Amino acid sequence: MILTLLILGLMLYAALQLQDRLNIPSPVSLIALSLLVHQGLGGHYLLAENTEQFATLVILLLPILLISDSLELNIRDLKAHAWSLFYLAVVAVALSVVVAILLADTLFASYHLSMAAVILLFAMVLATDPVSVVSIFSKFDLPHRLKILCEGESLFNDATALIVFVFIGLYALEGGAVTAGYVAQTSVMVVGGSVVIGWLVGYVGLWMLKTTHNRMAELLILILTGYGAFEVSEHIYVILNWFGAHSHLHLSGILATIIATVTLHHTMIKSSDYHEMRMVKEEVNLTEGLHRGAQTRNLVLLALSKIKSTVAERDRHMRSKEDVQLLAIVANTMLFVAMAEVVNLTDLWHYRHEIVVMFLATTLIRAVMMAKFAWISHQTEKMTNMNFRWWGVLTFAGIKGGLSIVMLLMIPASFEHLEMFQAVVIGVIMLSTFIYSAILLAIILNNRAIFKQELQDEDGAH
Repeated sequence: MILTLLILGLMLYAALQLQDRLNIPSPVSLIALSLLVHQGLGGHYLLAENTEQFATLVILLLPILLISDSLELNIRDLKAHAWSLFYLAVVAVALSVVVAILLADTLFASYHLSMAAVILLFAMVLATDPVSVVSIFSKFDLPHRLKILCEGESLFNDATALIVFVFIGLYALEGGAVTAGYVAQTSVMVVGGSVVIGWLVGYVGLWMLKTTHNRMAELLILILTGYGAFEVSEHIYVILNWFGAHSHLHLSGILATIIATVTLHHTMIKSSDYHEMRMVKEEVNLTEGLHRGAQTRNLVLLALSKIKSTVAERDRHMRSKEDVQLLAIVANTMLFVAMAEVVNLTDLWHYRHEIVVMFLATTLIRAVMMAKFAWISHQTEKMTNMNFRWWGVLTFAGIKGGLSIVMLLMIPASFEHLEMFQAVVIGVIMLSTFIYSAILLAIILNNRAIFKQELQDEDGAH
């Protein structure tokens, strides 16, 4: 166990150094280092001996990754870009699945995939990895609106892809009839229920925050809120059955975690803004009192007390956010190490044709969806206008992640194409991590000055 911790720590240190010095995104270097370490250990395992153990690890660590990424969002941005994010994370995913169904006979003609199988396969490779996107964007000055679109799309896209996978793909695979009414009813129920659960758990977290001024306790509340929302939404049927409902209802743990964290974080931001405004006011009052030369002792003591309290609260919030980010970095390292251990290079090579076809198809579909978004955004003032540079960034921000492998484990073991699906999904994850990251970096570096100017103009506009 100690050796595992040492290896994980050294790998993370090396990845962060490569990111700082050479601008190599940490997910890219972590995957490469993980493969090298696994081969160097002669096939010995550090975290996961099989895909079942890997899926368990992903489910354990996924909420902390969602919490960390959700802390980058705030309600004002979500409201301002609601229609844009709705298209990117919901409409684009739905349209991509429809296109996939139409192209399936051409792309995988020899497999004769059913509609349910096509939905499952494409839902897995449409889910993106917000951690990779955030790690790349953190190194550059990019327009705030562009970051919101990419990071928000990565987060909410995962929820949509998982809903499509479970409630449409698996449902159809088990013989359920997928109708327009069923899709609409299920979408409203799952999305609405997940949002309500997330909102309620978020407010429970807010109540808990009011009971403490301890930084470590505040950190624990952040983590408990995110994990609590995830667990309640995924096992809502247990609660319903306590009341005699005899339900098998599942909601989206991903969406509930995002909503709970954003709710909690929004109130923390409002509190910090209020106290900062109060601090400025107290400084003004203090200055005026000193200039008047009147009885200033009590005024000075009172003002200094309020300022000290405000600074302490703001610093506590910021340090808690940094602690969550550190935990997320460690969690991400563990996931990439585990993924390297479950990769079967023989299977990847055997299905190399299918992997490349899927990678190219999903890349083209995503590029078309982002181009359609760019066109629509210029037709309405309710959506964020995109230029060609932003289209490129959004297209190649679709890096895949560990959630796709969790979906793999949900497919029945008796499914005839399971081996091919496993190879394709893992292969696309690896190709997208290396190729998308390289292209994304090239676009950002090539337009670095323009992006910086756009950021300055954006700040000036505000």
